[in-house]
Amino acid sequence: MGQVHLERRDGVAVLTVDSVEVKNGLTPDMGRQLAELCEEVDADASIGAAVVRGAGGTFCSGADRRRWRPGADQAEDATYQEAGAVYGAFMRVGTLAVPTVAAVRGAAVGAGINLMLATDLRVVATDARIMAGFLRIGLHPGGGFFTIAGRTAGREATAAMGLFSEEIDGARAEQIGLAWRAVPDEDVDEVAFALAAQPAKDPDLARQAVRSFRTELGPPGLAWDAALHFERATQMWSQRRRNST
Repeated sequence: MGQVHLERRDGVAVLTVDSVEVKNGLTPDMGRQLAELCEEVDADASIGAAVVRGAGGTFCSGADRRRWRPGADQAEDATYQEAGAVYGAFMRVGTLAVPTVAAVRGAAVGAGINLMLATDLRVVATDARIMAGFLRIGLHPGGGFFTIAGRTAGREATAAMGLFSEEIDGARAEQIGLAWRAVPDEDVDEVAFALAAQPAKDPDLARQAVRSFRTELGPPGLAWDAALHFERATQMWSQRRRNST
């Protein structure tokens, strides 16, 4: 039912999602395996960066829907835990102790776009298909899609993909800031590895730098309602101060 492989190359961990018969659709077991491999990466002080990719020329087509049971009670414990295993894998990639690059070829759809967005940087094929696609199949977005897309591509692009089911290619992803570089398909892995190789030269520094990067830029940012309350006390202070001067 698919595997996730870990390869170490010159200080770079290469994590490959491999379930080519379903275009690298993720199962809960693969989610758990990915999380376990992230633990291995973090424990290996010689690793200074990671590349996340898919086997067979496709990044990830989403969840492996062969495991879905139509009409199943989604709050039932086993079903709930299985979904959590996939979502937890995205979070675990996003909290790797090293800088991460997604090498996106073929397609990143649904859960696949979440996995792509979990990384710090993205290299995509110019002709890659990138689509949230949740509403197209009658599902509310999951995995924190709105948060991780919004922090990368902004509100407009997140609305287009998440609410209006817009599909974009890699060239467009680069234009809107969803990816750092769009390159020909055959160059994606090479470019992604070359980028990862830079911080991997000094793993200790890379780990400290990415910790600062994520702490300062998020996630998490504040939710709108939380930001309203967060700002209010200072606004009240400023208003009182303004009225007294």
